[in-house]
Amino acid sequence: MAGSTALPPHAATLSLGTAFLLLAAVCAFAANSILCRLALADGHIDALSFTSVRLVSGAVILTFILVAKSRHPVIAIDPLATLALMVYALAFSISYIGLAAGVGALLLFGAVQVTMLSASIWRGERLSYQSWCGFALAVVGLVTYLQPGDRSAPMPAVAAMLIAGCAWGIYSLRGAQGQDPVAATASNFLTAAPITVALAFLFSDGGHITTHGIVLAALSGAVTSGLGYVLWYHVVKRIAAFTAATVQLGVPVLAALGGVITLGEPLTLRLTFASITVLGGVALAIKGRQISVAAASARDTHRAGPTMHEQWIHGAGI
Repeated sequence: MAGSTALPPHAATLSLGTAFLLLAAVCAFAANSILCRLALADGHIDALSFTSVRLVSGAVILTFILVAKSRHPVIAIDPLATLALMVYALAFSISYIGLAAGVGALLLFGAVQVTMLSASIWRGERLSYQSWCGFALAVVGLVTYLQPGDRSAPMPAVAAMLIAGCAWGIYSLRGAQGQDPVAATASNFLTAAPITVALAFLFSDGGHITTHGIVLAALSGAVTSGLGYVLWYHVVKRIAAFTAATVQLGVPVLAALGGVITLGEPLTLRLTFASITVLGGVALAIKGRQISVAAASARDTHRAGPTMHEQWIHGAGI
């Protein structure tokens, strides 16, 4: 897969079955924000315990799937990817103590995209004028939303989510260098889980752990994370890179709608404007980058580094 943007012939057309599975994966990613907010906003569990249960349950389901796929699974430890996963998961949990589901998903998604595009620029990739405009628009949207006001989100929670987004962006870029996304994800979860359990044992307040909180954390780890990632990896290889990239624009939107329906969160004009600006900017940047990557690939079929499609297969999802 590395060094090639070729896709199967059927990737050009999106079948009904593939579209359904793709929607299910995106809904799973959006549900992560809902489950975390449900567990932490009402104090059913503390952030560190939620993180440890989420990673442990994710590790269990991913290991089961990996063993089912291969009698001799390969577990490879990647310290940087493990650290990025832990930072993401913990910061994600901490942020949802104070952030609404839609706000958190938007900040996370924006931070992930800005991190990945920044890494591309750092590596010397020449972005098109369209990508630069989209990049700038996304940053402006995030900054505009974070300006002080009556309905400003609490800055500690915002900072935690931006850290989570940067960590997930690094994790995505790191994962794009691998060959088997399921094995890589299972390895990272298996490595990160015992460390977070030890941290939770040492530092979390056991009085804040309830059965309801544990169930929500386990659903987040096993279903909307573990199974969600496996489903995403299965489907995204069958579709075009641009489709894979743009379809995730729906995650913050679905999270915001889910927050309105299940949590009674307000859909403010400020959030709506920021969403349109950030998601529109990201879409513009992705489209421009697709053109740039295609042109670069045509000039040099042996270029180094992960392709755009590989970045969205490995480590994708939030």
